[in-house]
Amino acid sequence: MRALQLVEDRRLETVDLPAPPAPSQGEVTVAIKVVALNHIDVWGWRGMAFAKRKMPLVIGAEASAVIETVGPGVSGLLPGQLVSIFGARTCGLCKACREKHDNLCENVSGVHGFHLDGFAQEKMNLPARLLVPAPPGVTDVGAAVAPITFGTVEHMLFDNAKLQPGETILIHAGGSGIGSAAIQLARRMGCTVITTVGSNDKIEKAVALGAHHVINYRDDRFEGVVRKLTKKKGVDVVFEHVGADTWAGSMLCLKRGGRLVTCGSTSGVSTSMNLMQLFQQQLKIFGSFGCRMENMADAMQKMAAGIVAPVVDTEVDFDGIGAALARMETRDVFGKILLRVS
Repeated sequence: MRALQLVEDRRLETVDLPAPPAPSQGEVTVAIKVVALNHIDVWGWRGMAFAKRKMPLVIGAEASAVIETVGPGVSGLLPGQLVSIFGARTCGLCKACREKHDNLCENVSGVHGFHLDGFAQEKMNLPARLLVPAPPGVTDVGAAVAPITFGTVEHMLFDNAKLQPGETILIHAGGSGIGSAAIQLARRMGCTVITTVGSNDKIEKAVALGAHHVINYRDDRFEGVVRKLTKKKGVDVVFEHVGADTWAGSMLCLKRGGRLVTCGSTSGVSTSMNLMQLFQQQLKIFGSFGCRMENMADAMQKMAAGIVAPVVDTEVDFDGIGAALARMETRDVFGKILLRVS
């Protein structure tokens, strides 16, 4: 069974691993179809793990699969069924898990592809409770991008920021996977969408997705442009996932009582903040990590209805993974890079 392992920082190898045994109680055996690459894969590849991990480590935190074998005690899943995989190994027993707040699990043992072996392998056994069936009309690519790319955005925009029709939103890095998903979701619900990109060739693509205004942040200070576009009023919501480089400007873009929701810090994990601005303007800041499995199901229902669609930059095989991660590190992508496993 082929698998893609990180053997040391910035070195990946394709290896042969034993096939998984028959699934045990509550488990299923799945054949992995597509792995969607994310910045969490880049962090792990270049050694930015936030917890001790043991290498070699199979990479891949977001994926789709087809069920091959159903273990004892599993109901509601059938062989041949396409599923999306929740990427964190939650306990399923704590209060948060029981109340379907999966990303607040009190006993999570890690994230696949980062702390635990990930999904870039041909077959594996998984707890059935971590699989979300894909509805008819959703492809293996759509199911692959439901857990992080679309699920994260659903959780950020609707669970946390409570985005409403008619509001104005600033979405950073519109060419990223979650940025391209956020543009679609916000535009389809009737919001005015402003987004930033890092090169002029991404402007037309962002407009095609639904952005009303696109700012090349390398040419213009995005906060100045946003203030002009909103007649100095500011935006209702900022969708932040860049971190230190954009934090101060993002705060300046908010209207009085505005909301900033953040899920990432690719440009740095520490920043400073004007506390007087925070309380005088009555701003609200939401930290957001991962998603609930219900967010994944909601995202796939929207894909099935044709409301949103995955934005694919490139599809690679095992041999192309190193170059793909290097491209992601330089942000030379628009949408998702996918690893086709089977």
